[in-house]
Amino acid sequence: MTTSPKTQLTPEQILRAADYVELVWQKQGSEEEKAALAKFHADGPELAWLVGEFGALLLAGYLTVVPDEHADCESAYVAGQLVTVASRYLKRWCLAGGAGAHSAWIAAGFLIECMQEVDQVHQFLADIRGNAYARHGTATA
Repeated sequence: MTTSPKTQLTPEQILRAADYVELVWQKQGSEEEKAALAKFHADGPELAWLVGEFGALLLAGYLTVVPDEHADCESAYVAGQLVTVASRYLKRWCLAGGAGAHSAWIAAGFLIECMQEVDQVHQFLADIRGNAYARHGTATA
């Protein structure tokens, strides 16, 4: 399959973003989950940037994958352009204004909706976490 995720995220940042998205997906029922969410939200603009970059990575490398035999097709080009536009707007949205935590929360909801169309969110994020380390040659703990 042809994918071309362009990201500057480290494996640790990918794990952090995946943890945040999964926490948002779980609906924060327990006091521990609420405290973890508050800790994430304290980072505000940095969290928004991280979720924006993570979202762009998911869109380009995992949610929109074109089989190799169709890489030169018109539909692959169109899909690539849609991913580019969606990623650009997601990043702009996450960096706009001063409400970083709010933007990250909304972006996480958007990504969860996308992932639910592809697979169960928990398994999808587990795969992303594993791939983050596999690409960098680092063993997972």
